[in-house]
Amino acid sequence: MVERLPLNALRAFVFAARHESFKAAAGELHVTPGAISRHVKQLETVLGTALFIRHPHGVSLTVRGALLAEEAGDAFAALSRSVEAARTVSPTALPLTVSASPSLIQHWLLPRLVDFEASHPGVDLALEASANLVEPAWRADRAQLTIRYGQGPWPGVHSRQLMSETLFPVCSPALLEQGPPLDTPADLAHHTLLHVTWLSNQAELFPGWRAWLDAAGAPEVAVPVHRRYSLFGLALDQAIAGRGVALTSSVLAADRLASGVLVRPFGDRFALVSPFSYDLLMPARGEAPPVAAAFADWLVAQAARFREDDAQR
Repeated sequence: MVERLPLNALRAFVFAARHESFKAAAGELHVTPGAISRHVKQLETVLGTALFIRHPHGVSLTVRGALLAEEAGDAFAALSRSVEAARTVSPTALPLTVSASPSLIQHWLLPRLVDFEASHPGVDLALEASANLVEPAWRADRAQLTIRYGQGPWPGVHSRQLMSETLFPVCSPALLEQGPPLDTPADLAHHTLLHVTWLSNQAELFPGWRAWLDAAGAPEVAVPVHRRYSLFGLALDQAIAGRGVALTSSVLAADRLASGVLVRPFGDRFALVSPFSYDLLMPARGEAPPVAAAFADWLVAQAARFREDDAQR
């Protein structure tokens, strides 16, 4: 019967069979050759058959011993894999990957992530910077959350809107004070406009200067392309350095506006409401692993706090 099977003896036999040497098996298991010999003898007694042929200078497997060694070796390997898999998918140790646009990660998520790390120490968290749609998934070895900027509905997933945003020009305080006047949108004709081209799955997501100027009542202002960037961080850094005026969003520029390195030349006038929003995407089926559920709850709370602060600015 299985419950009477001497597993220690079987393990000793597997190691001895691997080397066809009691001495080598003893060295690997950190026991004496005599202990290996006794375990093998015990197993042979239980099975009623010889597993090794003893020679004056060693041992060799019998036919039945070789068959048992192959099957038992496979069984121990499978058991080892199962134990390791159970350790890997422990709810508290499951790795979590969060996919979001590079700009959102850099300018909004990272500055706030210290709060999550303080309340959830030891979480194996990976940030995946991608502007393309990455399908969220609950897998045995990993949980995947996705934050996407766009317009729902998002088919095949469960989604929660985190933040909408407004678009407006920003520049450095020095440029506002020392450069050509910036009293009305028409004055932008005398400034270098910094462009951001944001593509997701080859679709243009950011409305851009033309849309903002038209909405602000300045359709006569030309939009020459002198500076073009694929990331908001690059355009904002150039604006901070006084090299032009950037069109940005309330989400991505919030911290830099709060620190004073950027200003809004027109104040809260002429803000264009973006048709897109930041949404949290999760698999439509299956219960979220604890670490993913904790991060999702934290993220929703952070977004709500940001919306409240943004409304008071």
